[in-house]
Parts: sequence; C-alpha cells; structure tokens
Amino acid sequence: MSKEENQKDVEVENIEEQVEEQVIENQEVSVEEELQVKLKEEKDKFLRLFAEFENYKKRTSKERIDLFKTANKDVMVAMLPVLDDFDRAYSEIAKTKEKDLLKGVELISNKLKNLLESKGLELIEVKAGDVFNADHHEAITQIPSPVPELKGKIIDVIEKGYKLGETVIRFPKVVIGQ
Repeated sequence: MSKEENQKDVEVENIEEQVEEQVIENQEVSVEEELQVKLKEEKDKFLRLFAEFENYKKRTSKERIDLFKTANKDVMVAMLPVLDDFDRAYSEIAKTKEKDLLKGVELISNKLKNLLESKGLELIEVKAGDVFNADHHEAITQIPSPVPELKGKIIDVIEKGYKLGETVIRFPKVVIGQ
C-alpha cells in the first residue's frame, strides 16, 4: 500500500470513529431525554394520585359529618307520631275541666319535645295565612277560600313539619285556598 492509501485509510477510520462517538453521544442524550420524560410522567402521576387522595379525604370527612348530623333520623321520624299524639291529647284535655291532667300531659310533652330538640329536631313554623310553597309544604287538599286574601295561601295546618339539622324529615301538611 502506498502512503496515500494509508493516509486515506487512517482518515476514513478517524471519520468512522468520530461518527461512532457522535452516535454514542446522541444515544446518551436521547437516553437522558427519555429519562426526563419518564420522570415528568411519574411526577404527574404522583400529583394526580395525591390530589385524588386529598379529594377522597375531604369527601369522606364531609360524609362522616353529614352522617353524624342525621344519624338518629330514623328514631326521630319514628317519634313524630308520638309528638302528634301529645298535641292532640293536650288539645282534647284542654277542653275538659281536668287541669291537673292537663298539667301532667303538658309536662311529659314538653320533656319529650326538649329532649328531641336537644338532639337537633326543629319544628318548621307554618301558620294560616302564609304563602303556600310546594318546595316547603305538602298540600293535602284545596278548599274554596273563605276570603279573597287567602287565595293560594295556607288556610289550615293539618300536620306539623320537622327538620333535623338542615334536612327536612317531614314536610308540614296543609290545606290551601282556591
């Protein structure tokens, strides 16, 4: 081989080595970029999982608070007919001359009402002449209005309404005027 051919071979080898070095460097850079992308994906997954867990904690905490507020709802609903019976008994005994009996029924009724109120039961205040609202009242029947001012308003309250906390457990049952 001649000197020129040798030199060309050496130059070709040098060029091949440089190309291989560049390929290796490019591979290293692409591996680093790939790792950066994977790291970003994992960070994103972590943040989403963390946010989802925080939302879960808030939701369960709210559900737990709501459950505590209305845990005794079934007992309260079962006690409402007893309250109604006491009101009816009181109004009937008030018509008689038995004042001692009236005081006894009143004491027991007040004790029961106070106990239930301490547990969160509230009476929904409705009286004759109030405007009827289908979202807050349950209309039992409509009768002709005795006076024009009571048209579309409550004429009589048949059954009292109650709520437990912010939840209505029984709507007041009313008669409205036509």
